Amino acid sequence: MLETHYAACYWLTRPEPVEACARRLESFLEMMAPLERTWSRWHQSAATFEKARKRQVQPDATTLAKLLGQKSNRIVDSSRFWLWAGESPDETSGINGSCGGSSTFVNSHCILNSLGQSEVAERVVTAPVMTGVVRAMALAWEPEFALATSSQHVDSIVTEQFPKPGTYGGWVMYFADFRGPVPPLPAPVQVEHLPNRGTLITLTPEKFTVSNPAHVALAADVQARLQDAGLLRPLRPWGT
Repeated sequence: MLETHYAACYWLTRPEPVEACARRLESFLEMMAPLERTWSRWHQSAATFEKARKRQVQPDATTLAKLLGQKSNRIVDSSRFWLWAGESPDETSGINGSCGGSSTFVNSHCILNSLGQSEVAERVVTAPVMTGVVRAMALAWEPEFALATSSQHVDSIVTEQFPKPGTYGGWVMYFADFRGPVPPLPAPVQVEHLPNRGTLITLTPEKFTVSNPAHVALAADVQARLQDAGLLRPLRPWGT
């Protein structure tokens, strides 16, 4: 079975101006750059790879504010973005997200898109890098919940067609402080508190895969403990 991994963070009902979202995106891109060599250059999409390569985006807040403020990237009071990185059509990765929305029904988010079987995936689908991605998400976006995990594992544990962010666990997880305290977790789980943010949890030091029964069992054990502690629940309006 071909297994793919992704990372994502989510929050709800936190209105912010375009400029504030641009500063968050700038901070996120800055923290992503050391994690993977291709993540130092980001581009907008286009009809072909060659055209898209010419649409490099300078990762400073002023430039990003102009991008987020474009009419095509505004939905009501929310700013959207789609960016990609890579040296060839077969070796790309991408991020997308939305920021600033006040809706109680549509969450804001930032997603590192599904990583397949490319050389980029081989380099980044590791515990240090994926934990680094989720840490960057936590520090830059201040989400309520974030995770990095296997898409196939999510499919195996979630029965809803459209699962609610925050209601299921994964390989790497993050919970904002206001969501509640994290209970004691079994070895080899690593727990790191980020001051003034929340708690980062990494289940395994090796690549998490749904084909490993020990990984699946550990994930089920941790999920049950987090569930009992009240941490796995749908998003709430920010800070409530």
